[in-house]
Amino acid sequence: MPYNTYYLAPYDPDWKREFAELGARIKHALGDIPLRVDHIGSTSVEGLAAKPIIDIQVSVASLEPIGLYKPQMEAIGFIHQADNEERTKRYFRESPGQKRVHIHVREQGSFGEQFALLFRDYLREHPSEGQLYVAEKRRLMSEYPDERQKYVEEKEPMIWEIMRRASRWSQQVGWKPGPADY
Repeated sequence: MPYNTYYLAPYDPDWKREFAELGARIKHALGDIPLRVDHIGSTSVEGLAAKPIIDIQVSVASLEPIGLYKPQMEAIGFIHQADNEERTKRYFRESPGQKRVHIHVREQGSFGEQFALLFRDYLREHPSEGQLYVAEKRRLMSEYPDERQKYVEEKEPMIWEIMRRASRWSQQVGWKPGPADY
């Protein structure tokens, strides 16, 4: 298959190893700056088909000053995406020619950080919900094969439906983030 990440691959147990290598590199480079380094997104949910992109969340005490972590991230091959419009995170990507990786730096305890962890944990505990999510992603990829941004926008309603159920579940079980992956 050509190098294209706009498709869903069957679950690959190697994704766990890929994250472990990347997470360890990030933690080593940043030292005490990250309070957590976690595997998030669909590749972090065992058994779930996903775009073959490892998503990593790095939780920090404060996003600013970015100079506390940007040089170290760039030194290990991740490029800051200054044009990212989401103001509640700092976003890094792989260097040209490297395998696609998304690194989301968020403040510990922020809505975005907690959202990503709850979504992941809920899908891990509710495989049927993950399959609904995959079915919707497949449908949208088929409907918008050349419009990645439209695909992203159109999957939001499904994400919020799942998060509504995840919120109820979190209250029933007293969910809080478990130990960090790193």
